Amino acid sequence: MLCEYAVKLTLTPGKVGQADVDRLHKAGFADDQISIAAQVIGYFNYINRIADGLGVTPESWMPEDASLWHQRKASDYAVDNA
Repeated sequence: MLCEYAVKLTLTPGKVGQADVDRLHKAGFADDQISIAAQVIGYFNYINRIADGLGVTPESWMPEDASLWHQRKASDYAVDNA
């Protein structure tokens, strides 16, 4: 449930709303937990956009070939926008 929220907030932030928060509440998450999750998700999205905007490539210690990393980032990920 939380991972679905993270994907939706990452890929379609304008479609996230109170219904999503209500689903998290129904799944047992408290307001402070949802707030922390949204902040962490938002922070990582922000950092990734800054890195993309500056043309940052993966560190050499990262196991994946940089070209594969760029292809994956450029692909069109599907998301359930319910």
